[in-house]
Amino acid sequence: MMKMRSVYGFVVPALAVAFVLVSWSARAQAPTISQKIADVSSQFTTPPDDARVLMRWWWFGPAVTKPELEREILAMKAGGFGGFEIQPVYPLEPDDSQKNFRNLPYLSNEFLDVVHFAAQKAHENRMRVDMTLASGWPYGGPHVPVSEAASRLRMVAIDVPSGAMAFALPNIGNGEAMLAAFVGDGSAKTYDTASLKQIDVHAVSGRAEIPSSQQRRVVLCFVASRTGQQVKRAAVNAEGFVLDHLSSTAVQNHLRIVAEPLLKAFGDTPPYSVFSDSLEVYNTDWTDDFLMEFQKRRGYDLTPHLPQLFGGDGVEAGAVRHDWGLTMTELVNERYLTPINDWAIAHHTQFRSQTYGDPPVSLSSNRLVGLPEGEGPQWRSFSFTRLATSASHLYGRPVTSAETWTWLHSPAFRATPLDMKAEADRMFLEGVNQFVGHGWPYTPPGTPEPGWAFYAAAVFNDHNPWWGVMPDVSKYMQRMSYLLRQGKPANDIAVLLPNDDAYAEFKPGHASLSAEMKQYVTPALTEQILDAGFNLDYVDSESIDRVGLPYPVLVLPHMSRLSPETLKKIVEYAKKGGKVIVVGSKPSEAPGFLHAEQVSVEVKASTESLFALGAGVQFVAEDAQVGEAVQRALKPDVHVASDVANVGFVHRRLEDADVYFVANTSNHAVHTTASFRTKRVSAVWWDPFTGAMSNASASPLALDLAPYESRVLVFRDGPQSALSKAKVGTKTQVADLSHGWQVRFVGLEQTESMETLHSWTDTDVTRYYSGEAVYSKDLQLEEKQLRGTNLILDFGEGTPVEADPKIASGMRALLESPIREAAVVIVNGKRAGSVWHPPYALDITPLLHAGKNIIEVHVGNTAINTLAGRKLPDYRLLNARYGERFVPQNMDHLQPLPSGMLGQVRLMGEKIK
Repeated sequence: MMKMRSVYGFVVPALAVAFVLVSWSARAQAPTISQKIADVSSQFTTPPDDARVLMRWWWFGPAVTKPELEREILAMKAGGFGGFEIQPVYPLEPDDSQKNFRNLPYLSNEFLDVVHFAAQKAHENRMRVDMTLASGWPYGGPHVPVSEAASRLRMVAIDVPSGAMAFALPNIGNGEAMLAAFVGDGSAKTYDTASLKQIDVHAVSGRAEIPSSQQRRVVLCFVASRTGQQVKRAAVNAEGFVLDHLSSTAVQNHLRIVAEPLLKAFGDTPPYSVFSDSLEVYNTDWTDDFLMEFQKRRGYDLTPHLPQLFGGDGVEAGAVRHDWGLTMTELVNERYLTPINDWAIAHHTQFRSQTYGDPPVSLSSNRLVGLPEGEGPQWRSFSFTRLATSASHLYGRPVTSAETWTWLHSPAFRATPLDMKAEADRMFLEGVNQFVGHGWPYTPPGTPEPGWAFYAAAVFNDHNPWWGVMPDVSKYMQRMSYLLRQGKPANDIAVLLPNDDAYAEFKPGHASLSAEMKQYVTPALTEQILDAGFNLDYVDSESIDRVGLPYPVLVLPHMSRLSPETLKKIVEYAKKGGKVIVVGSKPSEAPGFLHAEQVSVEVKASTESLFALGAGVQFVAEDAQVGEAVQRALKPDVHVASDVANVGFVHRRLEDADVYFVANTSNHAVHTTASFRTKRVSAVWWDPFTGAMSNASASPLALDLAPYESRVLVFRDGPQSALSKAKVGTKTQVADLSHGWQVRFVGLEQTESMETLHSWTDTDVTRYYSGEAVYSKDLQLEEKQLRGTNLILDFGEGTPVEADPKIASGMRALLESPIREAAVVIVNGKRAGSVWHPPYALDITPLLHAGKNIIEVHVGNTAINTLAGRKLPDYRLLNARYGERFVPQNMDHLQPLPSGMLGQVRLMGEKIK
């Protein structure tokens, strides 16, 4: 007899799965891409497994055992996930020999053995496995000496009183070096960089001599230093400095000491990809040979201009900072991204990278990695996710993944299936077509439910009380991820990122293109483009140089610095029919310092040439005018008559079809019409939850979307006679099922006759209960009630709510379900489906018959109720042993949440006409 494991009342097999994957192997495979709608429609109902959701699998400690690793791999498979990314992180318990509990030191033989085991089990189960080339993030650890640690430029300002002929030099520690010193009038707080003079520093017992002066002066000393940043959330034995991402030596040593053993642990089946998390190398802006590399690349010595990096203003200082920032980008491209990508290819895997943050990588830096990845659901403002998807569109990467559900509905265990969908849909709208869920926390056997959790993330493992609907949630993500890979992207608007202006804004310790960009690509600019009926990609000067401008409209936002070479390409683009919209300011300045005056003349001349072309080039003074400008340039792709700020779309173009994903991102229903810019004559709705297809009305067509509802509309040539849309009349109530339920609380062996539906928290016995409750009820039906009628089990509508101002991080669906939080419906012993998103209704017609019918609704809530009834874990001994490596987020003052079926439950009839 198969052993079963009960998790919060949902019974799942311990050594078997309900969903079998058939195509994933540990080796890299090309994603399934088609250009013909017939091929796509044949796979839409049952999409290929390469589009399944992946999970970031946190190994805490890591204190993992092989039996539990295998059990959790099979649980992932049962939930519909296609694989996992192994992420060893901080410990949650100290070692305890009496409990046979041990944290395996990172990179130890024991640790590498369990990595091998997990990879082997993934391969046996045809699941994908990715490996992070580090513990925690960013890359680093105990193998990084201070001489290879993340670097920064440090300035020490020293007040020198009048008449002084010497001053005390700043302390130079290990890993540091004095670069230069300058003296001038002023103080440490106020000085004029233009008046500073470089001086020779000859130290005598920690002091240096300077000529005497009757003026009060300041000495600025510039030191090549280290940030001191430690690896975040490191596993045991993975603690240490973050490495210098601009240093070839540091990166190569990391690959040799960390990456090589990890890959060897996989044996003959390398991981699908190796992973680099977001570049959060805070305050980094230097490396040991920076001055030499700067001279070679920029053509002048940076040393005399060091004061301008810290205190300079004006055009010249901005030009120097531009050159400094550009040099950083080139170095991180050449010394971090390129060698890791090359290393991955040499080891028969791929490099998956979140290429944004610090140091300042650019959009086109993504071309150097095999698998670009984004993060963040900010679809109506500047987004790290759109950086990755835009790069994929430009450089021919068919799949863009995203770290998804980070901080979703904090605290841990609070997120619901609807929260997952609300964020996933925003990711789809930005062009994502592969999810890496954040995440799946490993939990040792015997740990009290709901088990372990990452300090700042949602939980999507089988300890979650609503786990019973996870296969349906993951199938939706899989189906849509597959569909949004097909054909080619069809975004109309390219927004040129003002990298040159952003570089000029850099300051020491704050050198990030992605951080600066939001002041140029503002929410207002993005909203204007989206609300005008278009979708957009980003481009940069490098992408224009490499692949051109494959978009009908180009927007230049708030840009003053731009190279003449890029401007000349834009002029040629406009001459060939491309439309250009310049917002806020016209390019007029050279990007960099060398020959700036001459180059600026060229910039102004090219700008004048652009505007001399006439009607195809528009200038608008502010972001609020962009929407009208793009509509003058091009007919909208999708025109939504109302609620335009809440309805988003993604357009994919096949050889013989146009595919639109349309989503309501709001917590209220949308009733409007929409027109689509396509010449194809036949429109078909594709149901993203079931794969079913039905004919749609002609454009403009009625667009009726429940809160957070999404749909797929396909336009193709020729009639779709094989499909028919059932015409239904007005819904009428067949039976009110809001009363007289028998409720069995599985985890408590507690039953209740619930005459009137109410929350589990209303009674003492179930107030702190998290798990499953089975609602059962008999339903009598006559034959005439079944004839020619669709019968819908309707649980009511959701209730809109406001965002909680006390929880600033993450997002959530601002709608409370009438079922808290999800349910599986069983009719006469057979699964009818699940209820976890609006509309909260399920067609159960095929399972009903005349006479007595047995309705069962298996409801799962969140784990918050259980957690609210107990004290928080005491990490005092853990922190004493390992140091404080995390702080649980938003876990204080938990209260039990309403749970169960709470709405008016009705059986509704739709007469088929």
